[in-house]
Amino acid sequence: MKRLVFTILTVVGLGLVATPQAQGPPEACGPKAHLSADFQQNVGEDARCFELRMYTADPSRGGDINTLHQRFREEEVAIFERHGAEVVAVWQRLDNPNTLVWMLAYRDMDHRRQVWADFAADPAWEALRNKYEVPLSIEQYWMSTTDYSNTK
Repeated sequence: MKRLVFTILTVVGLGLVATPQAQGPPEACGPKAHLSADFQQNVGEDARCFELRMYTADPSRGGDINTLHQRFREEEVAIFERHGAEVVAVWQRLDNPNTLVWMLAYRDMDHRRQVWADFAADPAWEALRNKYEVPLSIEQYWMSTTDYSNTK
């Protein structure tokens, strides 16, 4: 039986959004984290933790994708990098133009927790969030690279 978990996220101080996910964030990620023996052979020894995030601006609540891109362009990426995250890439979805997709990389889940705690406490983030408020919904996915991936 597949378990469905709803993660409740506070979105830019504009309320709560429930995002259905197959499962919540893993307790650990990176090399062979919480994988059964059947799957461990597929994850590289030097794999990191990757987080793919999709932010969909909600026009019905005043969300604007261009404002979201400006927030990222102006300083959001830089704030994350300052706190130790690697921002692998940021994309504009073509099949859903209201969605920005981005990927971050961390050493492991403890590193991810520290990056997000430091990011949330950064006064620059609060100022940026207040400058560019964008009501949105969030989807996130957790991955580690395979043993044969070019990306490590």
